Amino acid sequence: MPTLFEPVSLGTMKLRNRVIMAPMCMYSCPEKDGKAGDFHVMHYAARSYGGVGLVLLEATGVHPQGRISEEDLGLWQEDQIPGLQRVVRAIHAGGAKAGIQLGHAGRKSRATPDPVAPSALAFNASYPQPRELSPGEIEQIAGDFGSAARRAVEAGFDCVEIHGAHGYLISEFLSPLCNRRHDDYGRDRLLFLERVLDNVRRSVPEGFPLILRISAEDYAPGGNNPETLGELLGQGILDRYGISALHVSSGGVVDSSIQPYPGYQIPMAETIQECTGAPVIAGGLIQSPEHAESIVAQGRGEFIFLGRALLRDPHWCLRAAHELGAEIPWPTPYRRGRF
Repeated sequence: MPTLFEPVSLGTMKLRNRVIMAPMCMYSCPEKDGKAGDFHVMHYAARSYGGVGLVLLEATGVHPQGRISEEDLGLWQEDQIPGLQRVVRAIHAGGAKAGIQLGHAGRKSRATPDPVAPSALAFNASYPQPRELSPGEIEQIAGDFGSAARRAVEAGFDCVEIHGAHGYLISEFLSPLCNRRHDDYGRDRLLFLERVLDNVRRSVPEGFPLILRISAEDYAPGGNNPETLGELLGQGILDRYGISALHVSSGGVVDSSIQPYPGYQIPMAETIQECTGAPVIAGGLIQSPEHAESIVAQGRGEFIFLGRALLRDPHWCLRAAHELGAEIPWPTPYRRGRF
């Protein structure tokens, strides 16, 4: 059996394989109420029936002003739970586990005219200058993460991912490029993340799997890189709050010009893995089954995340298993179409 399609554990969660659907904003809440609808059921169920091991829902706002856009999902109030319960049931019916990414967009929110951030520094000229958060507001947002995590459990999700990447609020606190505070939250760039994780861990059952997504590289002088961020995260915070895996991405804190290529983030994931000892979810423009298999077979990542590849082909895993010579079950309705 190819390593990619071996059953594997992520914390206490058992996955049928090592392929994870990455969170990708779908901008598909037309009523701007944060509620999941028919599109979300169809979209995520299709990737589950297509064979992935874990489906991670898109960035979901823990506060209405924390959404990336007004059309994003939310989990800041109880009436958003039923729609997500439908999505979870559909994912489970296809055989995958279901997770949800919780986040706050900080200074990059397009859902509010009054964005907030660690420091009053705009992302770029096309974004408004954010308002610097007070310590009390920071504590409130950390509590919002905990409340959203509780609702995620009520909705039936098998795990929660905390969005600490791509220049959104947690990422902003972690990066010296945009955290210029002179209080405890500036002196200790991990402190806001720690407050978030503390609230989340206290809001979910013991042993409930938590994933942390990070940007390992800021692509700018003076910013984070895999070594510096790995050193920060290697100080015990992951064990303290029971983080089951690190989902390694990059960029988004400041404008940058890079030339991505298939697997461009894999060396970053390796460095983070070495620095922290945590299992990593690795990826970045992975397209071919052979490439994905080589990464996990060589121990360069415990799991593979796919994004655009699954937008193009919801059944990527079924095709990949065939190409790699793996015998995996097909969903009953589709068995007549087996390769």
